[in-house]
Amino acid sequence: MTGPGALVVVGDVVTDVVAIHPEPLAAATDTAARIRTLPGGAGANAACWAARTGTAEVRLLARVGAESARWHERALVDAGVRPRLVIDTQEPTGTVVALVGKDAERTFLTDSGASLRLCPADWTPSLLDGAAHLHLSGYLFFADSSRELAAVALRAARTRGVPVSVDPASAGFLAGLGPQRFLDAVAGASVLLPNEDEARLLAGLPEPAGVARAAAELSRRVPLVVVTRGAAGALIAERGRITAEVEAEPVEAVDSTGAGDAFTGGFLAARLEGADPAEAARAGCRAAALAVTRVGGRP
Repeated sequence: MTGPGALVVVGDVVTDVVAIHPEPLAAATDTAARIRTLPGGAGANAACWAARTGTAEVRLLARVGAESARWHERALVDAGVRPRLVIDTQEPTGTVVALVGKDAERTFLTDSGASLRLCPADWTPSLLDGAAHLHLSGYLFFADSSRELAAVALRAARTRGVPVSVDPASAGFLAGLGPQRFLDAVAGASVLLPNEDEARLLAGLPEPAGVARAAAELSRRVPLVVVTRGAAGALIAERGRITAEVEAEPVEAVDSTGAGDAFTGGFLAARLEGADPAEAARAGCRAAALAVTRVGGRP
């Protein structure tokens, strides 16, 4: 019996510096914190969670700096991912400082480094050999060269009949790029995986607007929209209407870094094994629940 086809992820590998500070940051002096340096990146995290929760082969295309390439490659291989890491000779691996407060919510300081220097020359058509799904990290769309690479990968997947999903990744970066520009760039994708803030922004709705309305509006442009809502679970919209709501798994959160990536990995792994959207969202919620009970964004 053959397993599902491969999941191909194109995205970012970064070094996460996670600082958990139970007390509010104190300006101009010290704040006690527990600090860890860990492998991360939205695309890489999603790939690792997909490998952890599913049976499909998971491949990852990303760009890293020479100074930490071996460390990142080993971490991905140990997680069950087949990495194709392009080594950048000009920029170091991207770094994200995650400041995590008492409520487990995180604020990011992001230096994209080599990660957004992916370019069309880094694409290899053989990445799609035997592939059943292509996933694009939204961070790719926030720089010219990586946005061009994403367009190449999306076109290649559509030519082969491989469905494509996109995680918008960052409401802050989306606002800078422009929602319409982002939606134009992901035209042809079949699955969109925003959080609540990203969904409202992309749908052009004000802050008080219901996320259900935003999800329904977006699903007129992308056939399947799955909005992650943190402790409220997930909302599924298909072709202009809400089709399911899924509850989150109750846990005591320690660090929300990578929770959305874990949801994405669990969701995609389940879809590749034949789960319907609601079942896949429940698998995503289980992965996200596990993710927030530990420090960092990987399994």
